[in-house]
Amino acid sequence: MTTHSIGIGECRVSNDPADILITHALGSCIGVMIYDPATRVGGLLHYMLPTSTLDPQKARRKPFLFADTGIPELFRTAYALGAAKSRLIVMVAGGAQMFDTNGTFNIGLENHFALKKILAAAGIAVAKEEVGGVSSRTVRMEIATGKVMLRTARAASNSAAATIEHEMTAHRGASRAL
Repeated sequence: MTTHSIGIGECRVSNDPADILITHALGSCIGVMIYDPATRVGGLLHYMLPTSTLDPQKARRKPFLFADTGIPELFRTAYALGAAKSRLIVMVAGGAQMFDTNGTFNIGLENHFALKKILAAAGIAVAKEEVGGVSSRTVRMEIATGKVMLRTARAASNSAAATIEHEMTAHRGASRAL
C-alpha cells in the first residue's frame, strides 16, 4: 500500500489498487472524493477557495486551489484514466467555519456553494457529504475499494480533542447527506 498525502490546493487521481489517498485538516477547505467502481479510478481534491476570479494568475499556476478550476480538472483526469461520469460516486467533506465563528467571511459556506453550483451544472449528484460545522476533518480513500473514512476532530468538554471516525462508502445513485 502506498499512501499519498494531498495538501491544500492539491489533487491526485489513481487507478492503482495499492494507493490510499488522504488529506488532513479540512477546515473551510473542501475535500472532493470521486470513485468509479467499475474501473476502480478514484481521486481526491483539496481546494481552498470558491472562485479563481480572486487571482486568475495563481489559478493558472495552481488550478487545484479553487473550486471552479480544480473540480473540472479532477473529473477530466479521472475520465482520462477510464472513469465514466455515469458511474462516478462523489463524496464531499469540509466547508467548516473554523476561525470565523461569527460568519463574517463564510468561506466554508462559499466553498460548498461553489461546489454545488459546479456539480449541478454538470449534472452530477453528491452521494454523501459532511460539510459545515466548526470542526476539522480528515478523509482517507482506498482506491482498491472506494472506501472513504472520515475523521472529525471535535472539542471535548475537557479541552482534549475527541475524534469521531466513520465510513462514507456510498452506492451509486444514493443521494443523501450524512
